[in-house]
Amino acid sequence: MHCVSQTPVLDSLKTQLEASNITLDKVKLLNTISDQYKYSDPKEMVNYANKALELSKINSFNLEEAKAYLNLGTSNIIFGDYKKALDQFTNAKTIFESEPKTSVNDKDIQEGLAQVYATMGIVFSEQSNYSKALSFYLKSVTIYEALKNEIKCSRLYNNIGVVYRSQNQLAKALEYFEKSRHLQAKLNDPNIGITLTNMANIYQKQKAHNKAFELYQEAKLSLDKNPNPRALGEWYNNIGLYYQSQNDDAKTIEYWSKAITTFEGFDDKFGLSDTYLFLAEFYYTRNHFTKAELYSKKALNLAKDINVLEAQSKSQKLLSDIYDKQGKAGLALKHFRAYSSIQDSLVNEANIRKSVEASMKYEYEKKELLEKEAEEKEAIKLAEETKSARMKWLFGGLTALLLFGIGFLIYNRFQLKKRLTLEKELAEYEQKALHLQMNPHFVFNCLGSISSFIVQNGTDSAIKYLSKFSKLMRLTLEYSKESLIPIDREIESLQNYLELEQLRFNHIFNFSITKSQDIEDDVSLPPLLVQPFVENAIIHGVIPKKEMGHITIDFSLNDEQLICVIIDDGIGINTSKKNKENSVVAHKSMALDIIKKRLEMITSSTAKEAHISIEELIDNGNVQGTKVQLNLPLQYIETRTPVSI
Repeated sequence: MHCVSQTPVLDSLKTQLEASNITLDKVKLLNTISDQYKYSDPKEMVNYANKALELSKINSFNLEEAKAYLNLGTSNIIFGDYKKALDQFTNAKTIFESEPKTSVNDKDIQEGLAQVYATMGIVFSEQSNYSKALSFYLKSVTIYEALKNEIKCSRLYNNIGVVYRSQNQLAKALEYFEKSRHLQAKLNDPNIGITLTNMANIYQKQKAHNKAFELYQEAKLSLDKNPNPRALGEWYNNIGLYYQSQNDDAKTIEYWSKAITTFEGFDDKFGLSDTYLFLAEFYYTRNHFTKAELYSKKALNLAKDINVLEAQSKSQKLLSDIYDKQGKAGLALKHFRAYSSIQDSLVNEANIRKSVEASMKYEYEKKELLEKEAEEKEAIKLAEETKSARMKWLFGGLTALLLFGIGFLIYNRFQLKKRLTLEKELAEYEQKALHLQMNPHFVFNCLGSISSFIVQNGTDSAIKYLSKFSKLMRLTLEYSKESLIPIDREIESLQNYLELEQLRFNHIFNFSITKSQDIEDDVSLPPLLVQPFVENAIIHGVIPKKEMGHITIDFSLNDEQLICVIIDDGIGINTSKKNKENSVVAHKSMALDIIKKRLEMITSSTAKEAHISIEELIDNGNVQGTKVQLNLPLQYIETRTPVSI
């Protein structure tokens, strides 16, 4: 599908190309024409980029060669071949970084690197590697801000918003979308339709349907004025989701059909995969299992073609559910196993990625340190030689003595630093060991819960319970490798655990988890520190109450401390103790003992106080429940940085 607004520009560029007799000018025009085909015809984009690449290599036009690789990589994003795209972006990055800088080419090199980072960010974003995408986006936008390139900045702000939306950080996403929209309106940028669609999606997710519809309509007007097939296909997908939320099935199907036609027009497998998944889920919820199966398989095949594990996982899970509803147990089990395997791959891929990135960071920092040490040694050597030449006879002995003293002090300082480092690492390992003691206790309790659930609720419900339990265990095993995890991941784990217990006890209680806006994303805490108190609140607080209960968990900051408060409106501590006088209390004692030791280790390793308080809540002589408060030193976890065509 060709964009009408591009035709005059392309015709003019092609006329210039035919008239040009200078090779360098020809290569530049070939790259410019290739880039112009980005939103309309990716096959022509590849055609012109390959011509530019061939001429650049023959004539050693390094910067134009890098730009040709950039265009080829961008076309492969559209085709869904992310591996090839990354290879080509890496080629471009290597050329830009190795090209000697001059006053003439410095700006071209900076812009080229910024574009490489931006497009690599897109690849990682579409593969759901959001932390890496954010890293490259931020590298790119930093360069463009320094160059005062507002057009590129506006597009990157949009892409950063997309990353935050994908991580469910809706407030941050809207903040970046607004920044993008403001610049695009000022510059009359044709990409404003994309940003407006993204903003509409946020409001739709927040159930502000009127605001969402208003922005969708505004986005469509912009897309009609500035044709962009990929953006239009995404718009059809999203407006279809809007009408689905309004229970307008006819319009839902109409717009998703238009999305398929649009994406097929330029072979966008990523967009098609999304649309097929939407249709599959739509028909599944309406018990049209034949159509649901057809679209699930289409989505799965496309997801395999472009190697997007997240989409494969959703398709396999949906196929398992479809066959389960139809009573085809063998097929349901087959696809559920495939789904579980992909989920494990996603976890393993994340772990491998962490390990490789940590290794690369270590090697880079080690190289920097060695270079710095070499420079420092060379400087000291030159200074000593000069001093020795001038004062060889007078101060030889003094110099030798001084050097010996300096060496002795450095050695002592090194030994002291080494001892302090070992002591700190020992404290951290002791804390990890105590944390690992918590895992068997936690798993034992969960297995007990599953056993009870199977007896009380039957096999079908138990399977759902086991599915949730497997997700919780996957998170728990992932956390067990870390001494600290981000607070949002701890909240996710608590949410999962509480939903399990709600299911187990037939929703006899409800709960809420809140986090202060003052808490930053990189604030962290030791894993599985809060869960035992939540478990006590359920088992010994609200369940014996025998009526609807409520549990609240709140995270806040106070004087450089992270405060976690767990409140239940159960029977209270004293009544609970009386009820358990004739029962074994080893589990609770063990959990509390381990937690106290972990708090001692935290205090030891951070040199800041960590403590716990438990009190019974009483109002006018009546027991209102129990309050547990954890005061932890404020700790942060290292985060990585984050980018648009």
